[in-house]
Amino acid sequence: MEVDQPDVDHAEQLETVDVQPELEEDLIKLAEKVKEKGNTAFRSKRFTDAIESYSRAIVLNPAEPTYLTNRAAAYMALKKFKLALSDCQQAANLQSESPSAKTLIRLARCQLSTGSTTPALSTLRAVLDLEPNNTAALQLQKKVLELEAHLRNFQGAKSRQDWAMARLALDKCVQAIEAEGGDIPIQWKLGRIELELARKNWDAAGVAASEALRLEPTSPDVLALRGLVLFLTAKTAQALQHVQSALRLDPGHEVAQRLRKRIKDVERLKEEGNVAFKAGRLQEATERYSEALDRIGEEDKEGNGGQIRAILLSNRATTLVKLEQYEEALQDTEESLRLYPASFKALRTRARINLHLEKYDTAIADFKSAIEQAEFEGNDADVKALRSELKKAELALKRSKSKDYYKILGVSKEATEVEIKKAYRRESLKHHPDKGGEEEKFKLVVEAHSVLSDPHRRQRYDMGDDEDVMDSMGGMNGMHGMDLNDIFAQFGGGGFAFRSGGGGFSSNYSGGYGQYGF
Repeated sequence: MEVDQPDVDHAEQLETVDVQPELEEDLIKLAEKVKEKGNTAFRSKRFTDAIESYSRAIVLNPAEPTYLTNRAAAYMALKKFKLALSDCQQAANLQSESPSAKTLIRLARCQLSTGSTTPALSTLRAVLDLEPNNTAALQLQKKVLELEAHLRNFQGAKSRQDWAMARLALDKCVQAIEAEGGDIPIQWKLGRIELELARKNWDAAGVAASEALRLEPTSPDVLALRGLVLFLTAKTAQALQHVQSALRLDPGHEVAQRLRKRIKDVERLKEEGNVAFKAGRLQEATERYSEALDRIGEEDKEGNGGQIRAILLSNRATTLVKLEQYEEALQDTEESLRLYPASFKALRTRARINLHLEKYDTAIADFKSAIEQAEFEGNDADVKALRSELKKAELALKRSKSKDYYKILGVSKEATEVEIKKAYRRESLKHHPDKGGEEEKFKLVVEAHSVLSDPHRRQRYDMGDDEDVMDSMGGMNGMHGMDLNDIFAQFGGGGFAFRSGGGGFSSNYSGGYGQYGF
């Protein structure tokens, strides 16, 4: 940076002068001497010392613009462009009746370095009015116009919600300022946070928000936006603290006011849903979770509701599973995982749904993923419980490749002894050969009943010990070698001529069903 250069010999003499302002009568003359000391320090790259001298000169003679422009040059050398900008603006005001191209160019450079393109172009037009061929002004104007184009691209992409293009344009803007060694405007930093939110880059949004708050700790805008980041990442208590801090600084801050109410509403509805769920009031829980989801919203610019929405969707899905509304629960779980792929609870819920839908391979994969995530996010009890559920899913897969006795009888795996007995009677009637049923299906019904009606054998079957169970049953496909004539006799007296080789049944059945309650 150029500064008004003093007479070198005079400057060297001043190095030995002990300035005592209280004894000087001519403050203007004294201010010049102090300025010369500043120039000497500047040339020696002792910019902090130079600033101190120029500041004393300004106090002695505040009407002299040169002191301000020189101090601005020292600030610029230290990359303190906001302070330099203030000095240049004051100097330009003092020179308003006789503008200085040198002052205005320095002002425009500060405006560019702080991202103020419109004022910079206005300042440069004033320079070019004075000196149309000023090379420095023309070069600076080109840089400002390029930056302004990047800013237009950023705003346009943002309005179209083209977040990838908006980020690219903002990167170009930042690079232009960094090339000047300038200060990135706080609004651009806020824009970066907003882009990361829209792109669902939660960690990046959090880092950017923390950095912005470090630079501007008393900015209500920054506090409110960081509060939004915390809210969308399900850190509601911290979010509320930041919003309240913003409102202490600016009680009328509308964004902070709306966000505070939103956070409180979501927390209240979520808690009401949790209480209803624990009390078994499942429909009420579903309604509360749905209301909370409505308050969260799913705007693109907020990453479709973020992790807080993912959690509420997972909660509602768990409730819908309890209500046996599996398809709706699966939709909620899929959306939850799109928002928060690392949620072991959502993975667990989807695994349970897929297990119920008999998509065993998918369920097993989800349980394994849930275990991996729970090892980072959950506790030992969560991991242990998931491993137990994984084992059950693997057993279900194994069973699906052989005989599913529950499915044969048409009962759930939680069926009681009474329900199994009723199902056995129903299916026996349906598949009885004398009633047009198939022999093989009838045999399977009897086999299923023989296992599931015995608590010990049922337990072994549930544990996946299919081969052992079969071995313990002996021949006749697990019916302890019982002859089918004996089985049919149980349904009202014999009469069947069963040929164990599979030859069929005779037609002289004369028994009845009524005496056995069928």
